[in-house]
Amino acid sequence: MSERDSDGDGDRSSDADVLVLRRGTHGVPVEQYAAAIRERLPGQTVQLARTPAEEREAIRGAEYVTGMTLEEDLLEAAENLEVFACAYAGTGHLPMDRLEERGVTVTNASGVHGPNIGEHVLGAILHFTRRFHVAERRQRRREWRHYQAHELQGSTVTIVGLGAIGRSVAERLEPFGVDTIGVRYTPEKGGPTDDVIGFEGDAFHDALARTDYLVLACPLTETTRGLVDREAFVTIDPEAVLVNVARGPVVDTDALVEALRGNQIRGASLDVTDPEPLPEDHPLWNFGNVQITPHNAGHTPRYYDRLADIVAENARRFGEAGSDADLENQVNFSS
Repeated sequence: MSERDSDGDGDRSSDADVLVLRRGTHGVPVEQYAAAIRERLPGQTVQLARTPAEEREAIRGAEYVTGMTLEEDLLEAAENLEVFACAYAGTGHLPMDRLEERGVTVTNASGVHGPNIGEHVLGAILHFTRRFHVAERRQRRREWRHYQAHELQGSTVTIVGLGAIGRSVAERLEPFGVDTIGVRYTPEKGGPTDDVIGFEGDAFHDALARTDYLVLACPLTETTRGLVDREAFVTIDPEAVLVNVARGPVVDTDALVEALRGNQIRGASLDVTDPEPLPEDHPLWNFGNVQITPHNAGHTPRYYDRLADIVAENARRFGEAGSDADLENQVNFSS
């Protein structure tokens, strides 16, 4: 086998141990992802399909495939597919019903974003605690005038979602002397927060009533869609701050705009919005107490490295045990 074939880029055949699809993420070339997997699998072939034609050809015989997405027509061309290693934590964009029918095992990138999104949330909280947005406005005006700030210590932070990201947020808040409330579907499982509650009954609104910082780090489901609505904004303390790194529709956008206009909350840090991208004429752009980042909390220069750790380890396990392999981050189709 030639050197070009051994690294997989020139091999149009479908006998590679790992096939990497061509779509990248966060503006980072997908070649870096393929290279990170190769570095971790020196004894296996890793093929990167760089064109639609190469994808269609290579996936016909591929058993282990990784990528950001998998279109249905490409799935139908995959005659021998056994594992699809999704390069995102969420899998709602995949044809999950068809993958389940085909008996394809799906894994995700859960845990890859924990450190960077945890840091993003902490930065957003400190931004509003010390009111850096006020300082920025006065700096632009060359205005040396003191303003009142807040103190994080002694505050209550409610974290909705205790997956890898929610846990990462809780861990980073621990040194700040705050009280934490975690919200999850199965509160009996506990978590790294001082209190853990569920979504049922009045528990969530009771938590809102004593919350200073509300962090949304949950998946978008029927339960969480519109979770933070008009009733929530009436319940929450007017000095509270909302931080959303989950999905835009977890918050009722019209209710959020009303709450900001009515001084029902102190501010909001939004990495995700509904709609997304946020239209240029949307009123959320114009609030001085709203921090908007363009779905950027997930960016980290270590994304492909962390992802490759999971994907390469699973490829090793699959190579050893085949369909009986115990894979990390395996997605439960029934959940």
